Amino acid sequence: MLLLSQVLHPIEKTIIKLLKIEKNLSESQIIEKAKLSADQTRRGIEWLRLKSLAIVSESEQLFLMLGRNGLDANKYGLPERKLVNLVANSPMPFDDLRKILKEEMNIAIANAKKNDWITIIKNDSQNIVSLKTKPEPTIEEKILSQIGDGKIAQNQIMDTSALDSLKKRPEYIITESVKSKIISLTEQAKSVNTDSMDSGAIDVEANVPIVYAAKTHPLKDTINEIREIFVSLGFTEISGNLTQPSFWNFDALFTPQDHPAREMQDTFYIKDKFAQNFATKSQINSVSSSHQKGWKYRWNIENSKKTVLRTHTTCVTIKYLAENKPTEARVFSLGRVFRNEKVSYKHLVEFNQVEGIVVGKKVSLRDLMGIQIQFYKKLGLDKIKFWPTFFPYTEPSLQTMVYNEKLSKWIELFGMGIFRPEVTKPFGITSPVLAWGGGIERIAMLKYNLDDVREFYNNNLSWIRGTPKCQ
Repeated sequence: MLLLSQVLHPIEKTIIKLLKIEKNLSESQIIEKAKLSADQTRRGIEWLRLKSLAIVSESEQLFLMLGRNGLDANKYGLPERKLVNLVANSPMPFDDLRKILKEEMNIAIANAKKNDWITIIKNDSQNIVSLKTKPEPTIEEKILSQIGDGKIAQNQIMDTSALDSLKKRPEYIITESVKSKIISLTEQAKSVNTDSMDSGAIDVEANVPIVYAAKTHPLKDTINEIREIFVSLGFTEISGNLTQPSFWNFDALFTPQDHPAREMQDTFYIKDKFAQNFATKSQINSVSSSHQKGWKYRWNIENSKKTVLRTHTTCVTIKYLAENKPTEARVFSLGRVFRNEKVSYKHLVEFNQVEGIVVGKKVSLRDLMGIQIQFYKKLGLDKIKFWPTFFPYTEPSLQTMVYNEKLSKWIELFGMGIFRPEVTKPFGITSPVLAWGGGIERIAMLKYNLDDVREFYNNNLSWIRGTPKCQ
């Protein structure tokens, strides 16, 4: 019978030769040592795994970095350390300390008292803070110094309780999860003679090569299915640019210019890019008046010119309303949106969203709930309920809840409601506008029984090939 080595691809043989010498290697180590490209290495490993010649073990390691406040504390001291430094030489009045420490005052007092560093004496007019004992560096401070400006493995931190304490402080500690794969040979692979090549014999008993038919990605299938459902319900698709002026992304939706969602830590702005001629003079004046009347502040047109990677697709539909002023309409928009968030099992910085509106003189919240029920049923989701909630540009507002059989609990999906008058009236829309929107990845996670949204982007060929085309 033909030796197994004679029906192996040269890439497979190269990897086997390497792993016979070095028993356990990561993908990156194989790329470096075998002089293969990343794509060749991934293919070769997958081929060997499917032939039961390689064992692929996945591991996860957590790394720590300092967030914005953590870096500040490492450089200038924790709030409680700043406090004891201020009173080290002589006691100080409470009010004087607050002027210096500002928003850090409360946490500084709380932690300094908990550590038994200070005493507070109340006289007739004010509270006086004095140093009780000269504190040694705390474990939290040592952890901040240990991490510094770099990144370290979490298992290097020995005191987990002190680390947990730092993690509870906002923007002190950033945790990063790094997954890696270790590849080793099976016993069968260790017996393969990789030096024996091309004897000319044919093994008539050898298995035929596995052929995988080309197919679209499961997430793309979900996107196409959602598009088809809304078209079947009588909706028309509209589209818009991934980059938008802040006017359409925020101002037109009655989001005040000092709202946290408009800050750099929540939104991606295009540096030094300002929109011109993004709206008519009438539209700008109407939105400005709406903000000044509703939020009681001076609206600044320069803020509305900033170009942003859109944070939702609602900017597309509000612009459609402003330009077309329909008395009746059924439209939806589907595409990528961007949020400056920490990546986790349920959050990405870039994801897909579907959002739609219905305009009509007599439409109501009951009609909106009916549309949502029909949509979810066409997706095969039958257990649905609606929960009152708050959204900034709809009133009333509801949250759709869908029951997850696998998790045995209710999951939040789409948000929905009726556009506030402050959103529609500046553009001359007098009919009620029903609106809803939500992330497509969440629906896809339900369909494919995934508990980590990152799985859609891991290029896991085994999962992609093994996932049925129809769910």
